[in-house]
Amino acid sequence: MFKKILFATTASPVCDHAAKVAFDLELKWQARLIVFHVMGIPTHGFSPFVTDVRTGHPKQVEPDYLGWVQAEMRKTYGELLEESDQVEIEAVVGVPHREILRKARQEDVDLIVMGAHTRPEDVGASRYRSVVGSTMQKVAKAASCPVVIISRPCTTCWKLFSNIVVAVDFSRASEAAFLWAYKLAKEVDASLHIFHAVDLPTSSAGLSRSQEEIEQAIADARARIETTLVPKLQGFPKYSVQVWEGRPHVEILKLARERQADLIVMAHHTREIDPEQALLGSTVEQVVLRSACPVASVNRLDKTGE
Repeated sequence: MFKKILFATTASPVCDHAAKVAFDLELKWQARLIVFHVMGIPTHGFSPFVTDVRTGHPKQVEPDYLGWVQAEMRKTYGELLEESDQVEIEAVVGVPHREILRKARQEDVDLIVMGAHTRPEDVGASRYRSVVGSTMQKVAKAASCPVVIISRPCTTCWKLFSNIVVAVDFSRASEAAFLWAYKLAKEVDASLHIFHAVDLPTSSAGLSRSQEEIEQAIADARARIETTLVPKLQGFPKYSVQVWEGRPHVEILKLARERQADLIVMAHHTREIDPEQALLGSTVEQVVLRSACPVASVNRLDKTGE
């Protein structure tokens, strides 16, 4: 399923958890893994100096320095590289999200793996503000392939793959996420848990929904899944349909914990017609920041195999 994987890294400890997942994927699928680091942006026009994204300090870019950076990357991932034989390491200069997307297009990769943050000091602050790294947001928004985001250490990850949770909201992007999750579950013989959260805010008059209204909304959502999505499984037996009422990101995380999910798959935004105009959906953002397992952001049908 994965022939080419792009691991976008800052080559710093903040990406260690994502590195483990990327190398696990390379081994599991015997894929070609591109370990890719964007050093930074030229300070003035065509200046030979860049602002290093890891340190924030200006560095003069020349062949010797680029070689040193790549050598440091090999040193950083030395133990992981010992088990791998299809890994390429590359460092370039530029705007991180643009270079990552350019490399993904050039190589026609099947998957991008990256951390949710670019610097260690961002992690705590962004969890309090509920804002994930801007590079990750921009890559997830524009990538034509799924983007797997790792925010925390992963216990099972992709070597012991058994449960995939896919959150759907009946948008076109959500259908792409569902199809990709199904393809992956079928490939690795994992259970697929199709989930929809019925978010019923109070009415304009400030009144809560009645129990009958809640139960009807749940029944309607379940029926819609059964009629529009389940037939696309083409007889795949290892699936469940879950519809709960509540705040979507809270309920998704609860189900993922209950099912001991190895992966959560979601559309990168909800109900936007044009992915290019959509910011990373707040539900995905909240799930990324709190999930104990990797989260795959999918927004297009390009790489679902459909």
